Amino acid sequence: MFKTILVAATGTDRDTAILTAAEAIARPFAAHLDVLHVKLDPISTAVALAAADSGGGALTAGLLEQLEQDAAQRETRAREIFNRWCAGAGIAMASEPAAAAPPAPSVEWHVETGEEARWLVVYGIAADLIIAGRGAGEDDATARTCLEAVLLETGRPILVPAAVPLPATFERIAIAWKPTPQAVRAVASAMPFLTRAREIAVITVEEPAAPDADAERLVRNLAWHGVTAAAEHLVPGPEGAAASLLAAAASRADLLVMGGYGHSRLREWVFGGVTQLVLADAPLPVLLAH
Repeated sequence: MFKTILVAATGTDRDTAILTAAEAIARPFAAHLDVLHVKLDPISTAVALAAADSGGGALTAGLLEQLEQDAAQRETRAREIFNRWCAGAGIAMASEPAAAAPPAPSVEWHVETGEEARWLVVYGIAADLIIAGRGAGEDDATARTCLEAVLLETGRPILVPAAVPLPATFERIAIAWKPTPQAVRAVASAMPFLTRAREIAVITVEEPAAPDADAERLVRNLAWHGVTAAAEHLVPGPEGAAASLLAAAASRADLLVMGGYGHSRLREWVFGGVTQLVLADAPLPVLLAH
């Protein structure tokens, strides 16, 4: 059961879609939404920019002033979007559970200053679910860094909405299954959605030298939870395993559930091909766990 949901508010046009998605998730669970905007620290950012200047430029008052102005404008924009969404959604503001009222979704606004990824991790560790956008495209490095940090460091599931609005309920769910701890945690995290779904496909993708995925064993386990699912084996097409998986999931599901996988650690984790493609291009919402 999802009762606390962390929502990232960036102060961009994507915030409305993220908040609307959060509302769709919160209503059936009467969940509380913690909406977090992380304000850029002008001083640390200016110092980093000055240090990276190939000409050895010094920290200037003009640069600091511009960064402060940009941060204030983005915070104002984020709060304006939040206020408009609150007015339209009709969700009450609250900082603690109501003792006597019947269960209903609620929301609280938070602002912190510093690195967005770090604060999302701090708040995300205590949340049941995290909802964050994938950014404007595959080149949106800030959004990708935040998603990776949340996945790797919180131990919590993250739901990444697609460009289209979320349905009121996820009636059809696809599970990208392989016998790994990440996939196991993703399925466990998605159980509140799985128990409400009408149709569930457990999709395994043929991989060279990979262990037997044994999707039927997962199907049997889900049945003990009252969840009916069917196993499907997918042979990748010429476009590759990741694209084949996404195409199969998009054609038959409202939500894709999968593990988020890392390959190597150089300076930081670099996600594998399937996870990278999902974070950039998935045409449907994705619930990820690491």
